[in-house]
Amino acid sequence: MKDIILGGTRIKNGVMLSPMAGAADYAMRFICRSHGLSYAVTEMVSAKAMMYGDKKTRRLAAIRPDDVPLAVQIFGSDPDAMANAAIEIVRGANEDGEPMPAAIDINMGCPVPKIVKNGDGSALMKDPALAHDIVAACVRALEGTGVPVTVKIRAGWEANKNAVEVAKTVEDAGASLIVVHGRTREQMYSPPVDMEIIADVKRAVEIPVVGNGDVRSYEEAEAMISATGCDGVAIGRGALGDPWIFEEINAHADGLAISPPTTEERIAEAERHVRILVGDKGMHIGLFEARKHLGWYIHGMRGAPAARDRIMRAVTLDEMLSALRELITDE
Repeated sequence: MKDIILGGTRIKNGVMLSPMAGAADYAMRFICRSHGLSYAVTEMVSAKAMMYGDKKTRRLAAIRPDDVPLAVQIFGSDPDAMANAAIEIVRGANEDGEPMPAAIDINMGCPVPKIVKNGDGSALMKDPALAHDIVAACVRALEGTGVPVTVKIRAGWEANKNAVEVAKTVEDAGASLIVVHGRTREQMYSPPVDMEIIADVKRAVEIPVVGNGDVRSYEEAEAMISATGCDGVAIGRGALGDPWIFEEINAHADGLAISPPTTEERIAEAERHVRILVGDKGMHIGLFEARKHLGWYIHGMRGAPAARDRIMRAVTLDEMLSALRELITDE
């Protein structure tokens, strides 16, 4: 595995954290960085909402000094709105004294119906000309800032698996890196990833290509790179409840041995994750969002079903952490 150089950013071993909406927020990124993650992408940011000055959206795009390098992912289908959002994010970082984004990432892969029906996300793969115009507009808007434009795509749609066409189109428009999720829009997140489509994209373009989907270990990361020739991997669901995956990949890539985390270590990290969430988003929202993360951390542990039930019913931080800690004595 090798580093990817994107603009002035080094992506260690070519490994990044995927921009999972509702999961890969500041708290998760912070935890993953403490386990060796070098590059991440924000949750999706609406270009239209940025244009209207929505505070929640601006917060999603904010970059903190302890959360870098970080790309900001935007979605939309109007070239002007996307370009305006891109430059607004960069301008806002300058005005607020925040770190600059490592890249502006354009979402052309989200398969969620409410996104697709508005012509955004995966819907853009049906219109390569529009995809080109969006990337070109963002590249022009960011000229002189030093911020590159990257793109996240899918294999295409079942009726037209055109990832290669779209990849070549966005490369021509000025994209600096492409992430390919090896499934069609209809396949959502199953069945297994189509490695060949990732390989086809890699052979078709000169810019770095990152494979995405089904990577939950070093062996799977290595297998994807070997099978496709891609330059790196983007890890999404494989990092949910398992931030150690980045330590594992880095250690193996460096020829070092590493032991899996103990139950005590998993519980301690889960607790730290909850505390960061609560500190960042407040008690009410933090506890609500912590439920799913704790479910991922404790998956497969003895006593997990009963603990999960208590966690779901917890209304205070102490109740939630008490249910979590009891899993240590159950081992």
